[in-house]
Amino acid sequence: MFDQEDSDLGVVMGVVFGIIALVIAFVIGLGVYQQRSVQAAAPLAVAEGGFVDVAEVGEPLVKIYFDLGQIALPATAPEQIATVLAALEAAPEANVLLSGYHDETGGAAVNAEVARQRALSVRDALVAAGVPEARVLMRRPAVTLGGSDAAEARRVEARVQ
Repeated sequence: MFDQEDSDLGVVMGVVFGIIALVIAFVIGLGVYQQRSVQAAAPLAVAEGGFVDVAEVGEPLVKIYFDLGQIALPATAPEQIATVLAALEAAPEANVLLSGYHDETGGAAVNAEVARQRALSVRDALVAAGVPEARVLMRRPAVTLGGSDAAEARRVEARVQ
């Protein structure tokens, strides 16, 4: 008779401890989920020069090609800026990532500065068109060989991501 009561008590205790373990696991999981949400919402770390270290996702929305040695926006830029504006309006949580490119000819520091100035020209045009400056991110200028088309080395790419 006492053996059956001990057996029933063991089952009840097992169920109680199981429920307690599930509640503890739920609370820990909820804490981890909230911590990850806070980390995801944290602002991007901006490196020296105002650049961010963000991976480029997908193909660029637009490529703006500059004339040799020029940092002024080309004549085709307004319609490309409009394309970026439309994409940003369609995705209010997204940012635009600008990547400036240059080739290996000439001085590396001068080329990097020209690529940076080109990206700044595009950023200034976006900000002037109403895009908040916080939504315009810039990557460090990158070297490209340009392939068979030399203009590829004188471009700024814009991605909405």
